[in-house]
Amino acid sequence: MRETLSLIFMFIGGLFNLFGCIGLVRLPDVYNRLQASTKCVTLGTCLTLFGIIISGPINASLKSLLCIIFILITAPTAAHALSRASIKSGVKLWEKSVINKLEEDKK
Repeated sequence: MRETLSLIFMFIGGLFNLFGCIGLVRLPDVYNRLQASTKCVTLGTCLTLFGIIISGPINASLKSLLCIIFILITAPTAAHALSRASIKSGVKLWEKSVINKLEEDKK
């Protein structure tokens, strides 16, 4: 039962990773790509590691838990730094973007 539950979590995590990678390739601008890759790949990797926690030995489970904590802290931080650097360097939004909160805040 534990192995089946573990495989389900790993499969769902793999799907999220796949969707995040597809979004990274298909979406039009850097800001949309950052959102797809950060949200999907973070969740997918955490689900995969959670599957290891369920079925793995105790030392692998502890390492997986530490990796989950590390990923949950660093992935959003890195995405924020990349988007801030993109804004400061003048990378424009996609022309069909509906709203730009940063421009509204400057007014």
